[in-house]
Amino acid sequence: MLPPPLPAVEPITAELRLTYVLRHFREAYYEMPLVSIGYAATRPQVEVTAICHDFFAGTTPYPQPPEWREWAGRRLPFFFDDKPNRPLLELLPEGRARLNADVVSAAFYLLSGWQEFFSEERDQHGRFPYAASVQARYGFVAVPVVNYYFDVLKTAVEHVAGHPLHPPRWAGGATWAAFITHDIDNLYSAWKEPTKAALRRGNLPEFGRQLWRHFTRQDAWNNLALVRQTVAEYGAKSTFFFLPEHRKATNGTPNADYSLQSVKDSVAALAAAGAEIQLHASLGTATDAAQLDREVIALARLPGTEPGIRFHYLQWEPRLTPFVVDDLAFEYDSTLGFAEHYGFRNSYCLPFQPFDFRTGQAHDFLEIPLNVMDATLHHPRYLQLAPDEILPALTPMFQEIERFGGVCTVLWHNENFDPANQRNGPEQFRTILEYLRGRNVAFVNGQDVWEQLYTELG
Repeated sequence: MLPPPLPAVEPITAELRLTYVLRHFREAYYEMPLVSIGYAATRPQVEVTAICHDFFAGTTPYPQPPEWREWAGRRLPFFFDDKPNRPLLELLPEGRARLNADVVSAAFYLLSGWQEFFSEERDQHGRFPYAASVQARYGFVAVPVVNYYFDVLKTAVEHVAGHPLHPPRWAGGATWAAFITHDIDNLYSAWKEPTKAALRRGNLPEFGRQLWRHFTRQDAWNNLALVRQTVAEYGAKSTFFFLPEHRKATNGTPNADYSLQSVKDSVAALAAAGAEIQLHASLGTATDAAQLDREVIALARLPGTEPGIRFHYLQWEPRLTPFVVDDLAFEYDSTLGFAEHYGFRNSYCLPFQPFDFRTGQAHDFLEIPLNVMDATLHHPRYLQLAPDEILPALTPMFQEIERFGGVCTVLWHNENFDPANQRNGPEQFRTILEYLRGRNVAFVNGQDVWEQLYTELG
């Protein structure tokens, strides 16, 4: 699938890159001192080496390969670094510091999503594929590289200011946060696959038992109260994303197997119990503002809904979707993660405001990045982790988020609370929540995140 044509974009000058990056750098730490940061021409206290290149004047999706440097005990990729033999950071006398790699341009490149905006690569669902990313090419998808770039800047600012900087604190003074979410795609279809399997095998008694269960018992995926209760056992909050569209997309890909009217009472019960109710926008809405607006209106008829969104199948067209989200005044989105791999699509573990390539400024809405999805962990086209491999695989990523005071966003579909699923099912979910609770995480919902990082800092 090809992306839409490139829109007219604002020339991305060094000043625009600096403004966008420093906005997020200052929001990543409390009580940021008045220290000037910039390129040499402005004679700042923290000088960032400017690389002489015209990369940001063009539309090439990928820069030259990064140099690899050691910082904070990690070997990290530094794009736009033409002085690899010089120290990354020089702490100078008289309250000055110099960075010998252009970490501002490197941070802008990753955080802005430049690669996917200018790439022509899309998969069958219209998504920028993980395989086309620099994260896949250089193997750093589970490392929040932009946070490490900011850590270099932080060290320079601390030298100039003479005191340490600290990341934000979350509810109860916690040093990091977890956002537990559920996309509700199917409620009435748990019976279908085992029934079809029995028929394929010619096992007529089992086929009959499956049909009998379907007509006499509640479907195993019709379990919204169970999902909320399971999450609440860990002191956590649930955010449910509901699909307004139950018809298939034009290409035959399914949306919901339910109508909003059929779940009205269940949604009311969830909202009354304190769950957050948000929009899971159907296939096609990522590029169609009119269709998305109709779904906003449809969901608003249900109780307890808030102005947050995640797109079905994680559809996100970088040349159109951010503008659609902004135009309809959503407070936050939580779509940006790779379906194929856990980690950091924009190499950042804090919420951020996506870059508007038309205006050269930040969009108004907050992006709460998606870090791990259940389907990613065990799927024929994605990872195929064994149950006992899941937590060990995710733990280094969790440790990175905790290190930088970030938000860990987890997506676990209600389908995978079915006890029949022993691969990426309820036991694997419980193992993840047990780990998070054991690390004293603050369990938050999307509104909590928006209020802290947008209202207070934005």
